[in-house]
Amino acid sequence: MIKTNKIMIKTSNRGWQHGSTDLTCTATKLKKPMRLLITLLLALALLTGLGSYAHWIAQRPSSHYLSDLRSQVALDIGEPGTRGNLLGIQPELFAADYQSLARLRLKLAAYLDHARDQGMLNERTVVVLPEHIGTWLLAVGEKEELYRATERRQAMHWMAASNPLDFLGALFSAGSDARLDDAMLRTKAKAMARDYQQLFGDLARDYQITLVAGSIVLPEPRVERGRLEVGRGPLYNVSLVFDQAGNPQGQPQRHAFSAGALATRAPEALQVLETPAGRLGVLLGGTIEQFQAKAIDGEAVELLAMPSDLDGLTDDADFTEQLQAHGIRAGVKVHLRGRLWERSGQSQALAFDAGRSERGASERGAQLINLWL
Repeated sequence: MIKTNKIMIKTSNRGWQHGSTDLTCTATKLKKPMRLLITLLLALALLTGLGSYAHWIAQRPSSHYLSDLRSQVALDIGEPGTRGNLLGIQPELFAADYQSLARLRLKLAAYLDHARDQGMLNERTVVVLPEHIGTWLLAVGEKEELYRATERRQAMHWMAASNPLDFLGALFSAGSDARLDDAMLRTKAKAMARDYQQLFGDLARDYQITLVAGSIVLPEPRVERGRLEVGRGPLYNVSLVFDQAGNPQGQPQRHAFSAGALATRAPEALQVLETPAGRLGVLLGGTIEQFQAKAIDGEAVELLAMPSDLDGLTDDADFTEQLQAHGIRAGVKVHLRGRLWERSGQSQALAFDAGRSERGASERGAQLINLWL
């Protein structure tokens, strides 16, 4: 009996061991489908998140916006004649004006319509727009959050979020100085170049004027076969002049640009373009101190266009003397007005003619600066 009990105990132990192994196998079998289920749920959550993000990116709802299309004649110097005129426009622009190309065109066309009603447009008219009026085309077609942002950097973060692939591609081409700011300005460079030429070329053609189209910041810009193209090189602040057929005249004059400071460096020499009103030079963001240091090569400049930004300086005490010293008979300096995120200004325009200069009014709103030649 004693032997028999020992055998029974051993058998019982073996049975327990077999049961434990079976439970382990069963638990292992249960873990595999559980892991698979968790993986599938995580993948589904990730795909849902990516799908929601892609849907958010694709949405570009337009909002209603009441824009002031009025402008006032701040300066009207001289008498109408056969030599034409310089017409500077100081538009009052806000971030929401850049929501669409059509909206911006509507505003600029309203200013030109007013000038035409005042008899200020003819086949010899040279219209001058402010610096960076084309740069902010990077905001066209963006999310509502961008236009409601209070600061430019916050607005640019929204732009990067809604254009992730373009932004990452631009980041690889960005310069080492202010890399993120540099990348922001490159993100939509091709679309900006296309919109710039379409908008201002069409305005020049439709109103039969010569148009100094302010400026735009682009990477390595150039004109090829009549089209404004971009590359992957450094950023430049450039202005194109469009003729009455809406075609760009010559190559863009490149002004080296600092993305972090939003600052433009003056060129070594001014490009001279033939216009119906005379030989024209364009100085971007120019203070008269920059102009003093520049030797103008080749043909003499008769007319000078000085597009300036929102916070451009107007304290050019030696403006008249310097222009006279370089043989320039007439010129206008115009600024952006309004508010673009935290940057705002209502700067006065400056006009030079026959040895004297006059400033525009300081009242708020868009202004026309007319100078008969």
